[in-house]
Amino acid sequence: METKNVKAFGTEASYAPLKQMNIERREVTSKDIEIEILYCGVCHSDLHTARNDWGGTNYPAVPGHEIVGRVTNTGSEVTKLKVGDLAAVGCLVDSCRQCDSCQHDLEQYCSNGFTGTYNGLDKHLGGHTLGGYSEKVVVEEHFVLKVPVNLDLAAVAPLLCAGITTWSPLRHWKVGKGSKLAVVGLGGLGHMAIKLAKGLGAEVTLFSRTPDKIQDALDLGADCIFR
Repeated sequence: METKNVKAFGTEASYAPLKQMNIERREVTSKDIEIEILYCGVCHSDLHTARNDWGGTNYPAVPGHEIVGRVTNTGSEVTKLKVGDLAAVGCLVDSCRQCDSCQHDLEQYCSNGFTGTYNGLDKHLGGHTLGGYSEKVVVEEHFVLKVPVNLDLAAVAPLLCAGITTWSPLRHWKVGKGSKLAVVGLGGLGHMAIKLAKGLGAEVTLFSRTPDKIQDALDLGADCIFR
């Protein structure tokens, strides 16, 4: 398979600092989308992976799974996006597509194992997948989202992990006007939970041990704070 060389930011070992490096990206296949990465959010999972805190990190490690950018190339069978569109990629870049979970749009529960945006099994090039701390990424169109042109791209990036992690339970439990919701901690997920829950019309209470975060929580829309 043909590849191209792109710049990335990653680490060669758990004890080594992140640095600029060159990595290989595949040329687009018939169903692939190539994205010039404009923004990539920083998730604490990136740090855990780079430092091998969970074990099993493959090196070199290039983190990043909150990816937003512009489509620069598409495969011959791609119908979802076109060159010039804004696109986003989250935590997954592949799955078996055939098991019951995949058939119900629950690829994160793929019975045969999903492919993570980084540190997953790269079935195209071999080795492991490399994430969004890089210039470009190539992803199968099924795992690419189209981004509306009126959104702030820098603000969109965190929605690909922190956003969906909080949005999913809010929708599952049908949070809306008249709902009362408690958020524990005002971190990456907590601030998203407050904003989204308020947007849905809920009354939101924050539990936090950090006095310095009280005003931030109020500014985000929290109705009540306990500490």
